[in-house]
Amino acid sequence: MRKMRLEELREEKEYNKKEFATIIGVSDSIYSRWESGKEIIPTRRIYQIATYYGVNIDYLLGFTSKRLTINPIKEIDLKIVSERVKEIRNDFKETLRTFSNRLNTSNSTWSAYETGKVLILSAFLLEVCEIGNYSADWILGISNEKYRE
Repeated sequence: MRKMRLEELREEKEYNKKEFATIIGVSDSIYSRWESGKEIIPTRRIYQIATYYGVNIDYLLGFTSKRLTINPIKEIDLKIVSERVKEIRNDFKETLRTFSNRLNTSNSTWSAYETGKVLILSAFLLEVCEIGNYSADWILGISNEKYRE
């Protein structure tokens, strides 16, 4: 089972949960739920945490043991994310309806991701990474490496 590296990275910096929660601007109870896996971290917060620690998102999320130093971008580019989300569906050679059903979501939700109206929710980001071995860093426009090693 994939285990996120929140605790490991936090302890490397010698922060307690409350200190790190303050640094990233969330309550310590929310951060504790993220670290324990009881709650899914929002996509923008995943990016914020990876950027703070200077590590690739795939490493942070436990998809790879390969720890890379990332060059942070100012903001996640919805245009890039939407193009890559659409490319993923096309890789599966599925219609919007079929792919949405695969992920147990509505056509309109997945369409909103593909058109860049909203950023992909972290639950769907994690799921597409798992089912297709895609890199979360690639999906979010941080890397040009489409697949994880």
